[in-house]
Amino acid sequence: MVDVDGVLVCGRPSDGRPWASTIEDDLGFSVADLQREFFIPYWNEIVIGRCGLADRLKPALAKIAPHLSYDDFVAYWFENDARLNTELLEELRQERDSGKRVYLATNQEHLRAAHLIEVLGLGGHCDGIYYSAALGIRKPDRAFFEQAANLSGLPAEQLLLIDDTPENIAAARAAGWNAVQWLEGSSLSATLAKLRSDLSPKL
Repeated sequence: MVDVDGVLVCGRPSDGRPWASTIEDDLGFSVADLQREFFIPYWNEIVIGRCGLADRLKPALAKIAPHLSYDDFVAYWFENDARLNTELLEELRQERDSGKRVYLATNQEHLRAAHLIEVLGLGGHCDGIYYSAALGIRKPDRAFFEQAANLSGLPAEQLLLIDDTPENIAAARAAGWNAVQWLEGSSLSATLAKLRSDLSPKL
């Protein structure tokens, strides 16, 4: 079970910086404006599927960027938050070739989840996706991990979460999963080798 943002997708394709790094120059409003009018008040209900992205984003853009269409902003956002970790994808391919199943386990709303699978092509690198808007709950809530485990058909002790957020790691372990934190410069082979060493009986 692999997280997306910060693990498989890391910022802008051009330089890896956060997708909104130059939003003021590019679009004419600040990250602070977007946080205040959109992300802080509405993102949680969007990312757990209680309302659609457009329902909250269109009014926010009308207030802070009336010159900018919803479609143009979403295209800017998704295209700039799309740098794939090709090294990890190759390592995951090798794991799948050896018979293991690979799933995405991520906090996403519906449109970006579809974009990740269909446009960025992550659907060709995994056996499925479990995401917050579809499950109605987000990491690090324990129910996210319980639902994902149930849907996978695998017992919790056979699941491994690879995630960059410590709170998610702790929650997955509390739900009975194995979990490792992904850090910049990590490799899957080294991460799995360390996990196997940690889990092996001490002599």
